[in-house]
Order: sequence, then C-alpha cells, then structure tokens
Amino acid sequence: MNLENHPNNQNIELISKSSELLALLKREISKVVVGNQGVIDHILIAILCNGHILLEGVPGVAKTTMIKAIANCLHLDFKRVQFTPDLLPSDVLGSLIYNQKTQEFETKQGPIFANIVLADEINRAPAKVQSALLEAMQEQQVTLGNNTFALPKPFFVFATQNPLEQEGTYQLPEAQLDRFMFKINVGYPSKADEKQILYKDHAKQKITPVLSAKELIQTQELVNSIYIDERVLDYIIDITQTTRHSKLPNLAKLIAVGASPRASIAMYHASKAQALIAGRYFVTPEDVKQVALPILQHRIALSYEAQADEISIDSIVQMILDAVKTP
Repeated sequence: MNLENHPNNQNIELISKSSELLALLKREISKVVVGNQGVIDHILIAILCNGHILLEGVPGVAKTTMIKAIANCLHLDFKRVQFTPDLLPSDVLGSLIYNQKTQEFETKQGPIFANIVLADEINRAPAKVQSALLEAMQEQQVTLGNNTFALPKPFFVFATQNPLEQEGTYQLPEAQLDRFMFKINVGYPSKADEKQILYKDHAKQKITPVLSAKELIQTQELVNSIYIDERVLDYIIDITQTTRHSKLPNLAKLIAVGASPRASIAMYHASKAQALIAGRYFVTPEDVKQVALPILQHRIALSYEAQADEISIDSIVQMILDAVKTP
C-alpha cells in the first residue's frame, strides 16, 4: 500500500504539531528530572494511550519527582497516596459517612478521584488494598455502597514500588500487574547526571504547563489515526505468540506463562503513540521494538529453570525479539 495516498495523510500537519508539543513537554519535565529520557518517553506513550504505569526502583531515584513534574506539565488534578501496611481500601476509594443532621449516608470520595493518582510504594500495602484499584484502573469507575461513580477524564494510575526483595513489601497480584500498560525499571543516574543533580537544585525549577486536559484528550484521539500496516500487526502478534509457543527449545523452557492478548493490544496502541512522538503518521517495526520490553516484562512468568539460572526477563524479551522475523 502506498502510504502517501493513505487517508491518514490529512492528519500529517496535526501529527507534526503534536510531536512538537510533546517535545516541548519533555523539555519542561527535564527541568526537574535529570536523565531517564527513556523512562520519560515511555510515560508519555502510556499517557497518550490512556494507560497506567508501574515504576520500579530503589528509593531516591526520582520516581515520585518525575510523576509530579508530568502532572504539573499537563496541568491535571494530582493526588498522592502513600501506601502503608495499615492502609484500607476506603482510604483510597472513599466511603459512606452517616450524617446525623440529615440522617442519611453521604459519599466521601477518596483520592482516587483525580486525573493522576500516584500510588506511592504500592507494594507496601496488602493485597486487598492493591486489588481495590482494579475496578478503577480497568473500568475508570468506583463503586461505593450501591452507587457507581465515574472517575475524571483523563485518568491515570502511576504506581511506584521498591524491588520485591526489600523488607516489608508485598508482591502485586498478577491480575493487577496485567492492568499496568508498562512496567518501567528506574535505575541509578549516570555519573554525569548525578553531578548535574548536585550542581543545580532541579526541584526548585518552575514548570510551565504545556497541554490542557482537553488538548491531551485530543492528542490521545490523534493516536488512533496513526496508520499501522497489516505486516506490523502480524509482527506484534508473532511476538506475543512467541512468549507462549516458542519453537526454540532453549527459549520455551525459560517461560512458564506467556503474555496475554492484553500485551498485543498494549503494543498496538503504544507503537502508534511512539510513532506520533517521532512525528510520523505510520508505525514501523522499530516502534514496536521500542515498547516491547516495558509491556512484556511484567506479563511473562519465568520457569524454575530460568530463576535458578538467574536469567532476567530483559534478556528473555531480547531473545524473543531476536527470534521473531522483522517485516
């Protein structure tokens, strides 16, 4: 198919302008966050796809700072919840409170009613609290008593967690992990970045909002207009299928459970957003490769053999990308 004659060609100018705005957004975030440009790119992709993100890293690597900066740049309502072992679901979702004057129950909405909700150190709370987010993340609504309340639009859950081997943490249920579009590992800064952190107090830098909520929703709709060829669609499906039924014995024995179709859906939308950020109106296989790791790494369960040999998810995802033929 000749892409120049494709109907999406009429959106090229809009895509170009949106790409410029997203580049400006990244520059504003960089006023506060030093380095981690790849992490910022993936967060922006998730935002464009209306997806949720799980950030994993040791304390002090600017996970919370990064999310606050993005909320300020987007001029969105922001709430932060510090997850602790004694936290209750009602502390997140809200509750019904009896009013003695009116003799009626009144709804007290929790911090989940915001555009961006930061679930800080989510794996320090027990499973019942983590699971309380499931309906909100999947259905964009919350049920309190007999009433169901729609959450604001746009709505994102950005969760941070410490590595599971640290003391006082609980592993997230698989069902909830699958609701996160991306799982992103935030590592230590390089020497040059750490020197820049010491040289200048980036936390005091003033951030200028770049996009309003309405403009963000319009940009999200523009993502849907990005063209994706059928061969690239097959490439996405082949990657996901390989996590379940690899023809390579050395790869198959390392994976206990493969990725669900939700991984294919996430790669489909994320690769479109990646193309938009790059200023293109069509998806390439490289766009798919750019988003594959953070989409797959929390959706693949390692076999006992892989765990015993200390083989990382990252290396397995790379093996999958190497095994699947690029169109």
